[in-house]
Amino acid sequence: MLLSACDDAPNQSTTQAEDPVPVSVVTLQSEPVTLSRELPGRTRAFLTAEIRPQVTGIVRERLFVEGSQVEAGTPLYQLDDATYRAAYNVAEANVARAEVALEISQLNVQRAEKLRGSNVISVQDYQNLLAVNQQAAADLEMAKAQLQSARVRLDYARIRSPIAGRVGKSTVTQGALVTADQAVLLTTVHQLDPIYVDVTQSASEILALRRAIAKGVFRRVDDIPVRIVLDDGSTLAEEGKLTFSDAAVDPTTGSVAMRVVVPNPDLMLLPGMYVRAVISSAVIQDGLLVPQRGITRSPDGKAIAMLVADGNTVEQRTVIVGTTIGDQWLVEDGLSPGDRVVVEGLQKIKPGTVVIPSPFTADPP
Repeated sequence: MLLSACDDAPNQSTTQAEDPVPVSVVTLQSEPVTLSRELPGRTRAFLTAEIRPQVTGIVRERLFVEGSQVEAGTPLYQLDDATYRAAYNVAEANVARAEVALEISQLNVQRAEKLRGSNVISVQDYQNLLAVNQQAAADLEMAKAQLQSARVRLDYARIRSPIAGRVGKSTVTQGALVTADQAVLLTTVHQLDPIYVDVTQSASEILALRRAIAKGVFRRVDDIPVRIVLDDGSTLAEEGKLTFSDAAVDPTTGSVAMRVVVPNPDLMLLPGMYVRAVISSAVIQDGLLVPQRGITRSPDGKAIAMLVADGNTVEQRTVIVGTTIGDQWLVEDGLSPGDRVVVEGLQKIKPGTVVIPSPFTADPP
């Protein structure tokens, strides 16, 4: 009985080992793959206007609501303009006086021209009248320039927004004294639609990408939309566009600055927010993608894939994978279109195991 039991145990183990193991496989197919890179960035206003007074005066009234949307030319502050209005009135009167002086001078020249034919007026007197007429014309032009200058200073007493955007908080109140070209801002206006997203990318990544494009491995793409991922993980509905890449590398960080312009009609993005920009830079025409769960690592760190070969036997193959595209690896070497890669049941198999392959069905999101 003991001998019979010893003989039966190996046979039973051998039978179990030879039973086919059910596994799920993915059949690889080549397809165009767009390479994307998620880069951290900060939002920055598209336009920023720092509001400062251009004339000195007392703030008589604040004409805006803090945090409201204003249009270009909207009045923001009104200074006490009594002095500038008086100077404007004086300049206006000087123009009127200069116009009268010019008119009198022109009449004198016209009478002198009639008297020249009868030799009643001398040549010297006629030339003096012409000179006086020219001086009167010059005085009129100077008076008009002074009037324009007075008008500009009077207009500066009403401080307006130079751009359309959202106005910030006011740093002065009614009755405050402000001076021309002072360092302290009165307020700030930000244009937020569209808005900038400033991102940085490693110079080594850019260099590797350019080398791959030069070798023909990748193909450069233009006008690819940039997706913006917010801090809470959601994706902005509007897509941006990469418009600027710096020509120099920051020596302290070894990165290159880039700028993305993003439509912001709902003002979801505000200056200073932390976001992530998903930028597509190149396309692989015949790329191979394999699910990440189908790639394991050997003790020495090499990437390994289990393939179902002819006869439904398992074959182990060392592969080279590059970047990740979602939940998949981009295969650089070691696999070919048509290969069947095991993605489920890896714990039950080893090289040489006979399996029953079935198509892999991805989990619902």
